[in-house]
Amino acid sequence: RIPSAGPIYSFNEANFHDFSEPVKRYLDALKTGSTSTGIRSNARYVGALVADTHNVLINGGIYGYPGTRTNEAGKLRLLYESNPMGMIMEQAGGAASTGVG
Repeated sequence: RIPSAGPIYSFNEANFHDFSEPVKRYLDALKTGSTSTGIRSNARYVGALVADTHNVLINGGIYGYPGTRTNEAGKLRLLYESNPMGMIMEQAGGAASTGVG
């Protein structure tokens, strides 16, 4: 089972300046530990969806690939990236979301 909280966040911070303001604030909160868990998180972004998801599954944390100015919907493909990884996360006791709704 995935830990209920963890010290890892996996976002491509090379795109930080192109993220929406709410995403930027959330990432800043993760870094300072001012989220509901109170855990100061560390960036662990490999750049490979399966490797990043595995790291979050083992250690706990969050994976995200939010939209940017140039790709507002993000770049993960629903059919063979987002849905399978979301199902694995949910089966391990975690959660998956589109970030909308």
